[in-house]
Amino acid sequence: MEAMTLPPQDLPPGQALLATPLGTANAPQAARVHTYPLRFTGQASEYFRVWIVNLALTVITLGLYTPWARIRTRQYLYGHTWLDDQNFEYTASPFALLRGYLIVVAFFGLYTAAQQLQFTGWEWVTGALGLLFAVAYPWLVRQSMRFQARSTVHRGLRFRFTGSLGDAYVSYGVANIAAVFSGSLALPWAWFMQRRYQADGLAYGTARGHFRGSLGPFYLIGLAGAGLTVLGIGLLAGLAIGAATIAGVLGDLNLEQLDTDLLTSAVVVAFVLGYLALAVLYGIAWQYVRAATMHYVLNNFELGGVVRTQATFSPWRLVWINLANTLARIFSLGLLTPWTVIRTNRYLLGHVQVRAIVSLDDFSAAQTEDESAVGEAATELLDINIGF
Repeated sequence: MEAMTLPPQDLPPGQALLATPLGTANAPQAARVHTYPLRFTGQASEYFRVWIVNLALTVITLGLYTPWARIRTRQYLYGHTWLDDQNFEYTASPFALLRGYLIVVAFFGLYTAAQQLQFTGWEWVTGALGLLFAVAYPWLVRQSMRFQARSTVHRGLRFRFTGSLGDAYVSYGVANIAAVFSGSLALPWAWFMQRRYQADGLAYGTARGHFRGSLGPFYLIGLAGAGLTVLGIGLLAGLAIGAATIAGVLGDLNLEQLDTDLLTSAVVVAFVLGYLALAVLYGIAWQYVRAATMHYVLNNFELGGVVRTQATFSPWRLVWINLANTLARIFSLGLLTPWTVIRTNRYLLGHVQVRAIVSLDDFSAAQTEDESAVGEAATELLDINIGF
């Protein structure tokens, strides 16, 4: 832990008086800022044993072991994440997850059966189920956040999620609809609304989270991602035109003299390679958007007005790690998955720290555990990527 002195004018809003002794309100003193780096101590060899057992039991039980596998995974990762010499805990009940899994499986099983059997009126059934899912989506996201937060413990205190249902429908309903019908022009606004909803709704004990960021940086991140995609497409188009031109000049290309099968094969290969290249470019752009968004949010989040997070990782470095991890999983047929998970967590958590103007011991002792919200586990099966 490192400590430094912070002038009152640099404190979070409304917190300058915390640095002022009683009776000297007109002469504010500098506050002492404590810095607590996050540490991740997981090992690939240890996590591989957890992962392979989870995989084997999930296959043997035809998926019924999935809730236990998910919880064992999170318990390992949380248990090896340390803040001020105290590790995090994950306390979810596998039976709650199992009930949620069965509900979601039944829902999508009915949807799939209606599509496959195509009985009389099946279009109405699938349409109604699809509409039900779309309407319930913001509620599912909120329930997932509540479930995940309630299951996370540090220093004996549970996290909570207090975001309202109305705000969930604005952030994950209205914002997503606006993004679709605006041709993605409103997509950065949707990201902003969703990240603000997540940050403002997070609580630790009775301390509430607050997002200090603004909309502008999300549009800059979105423009950077779109620019990467457009630049990549332009380069691919230029390479294709250049290759065709060179082939025509050097080889006196005559399409009428080429074998039809050979030409067809060449077109198919070129199409497949082009599609794969576009998929890779899109993946890189999207990974950058996610990494840059995470970096910005972490640098603009505070808790209870006395704790702030700070991220020092490079978004581009994280993109490279994710790209290398994907290749490692592909060429190892998935066997290097545990190594990629540990590698990502070690880099990411090793470049995040917490800065507080109070000791975390004092912060924990000052809180009283509020009532726990009973979160539904159904969204765990959907694996909604909410970036919580």
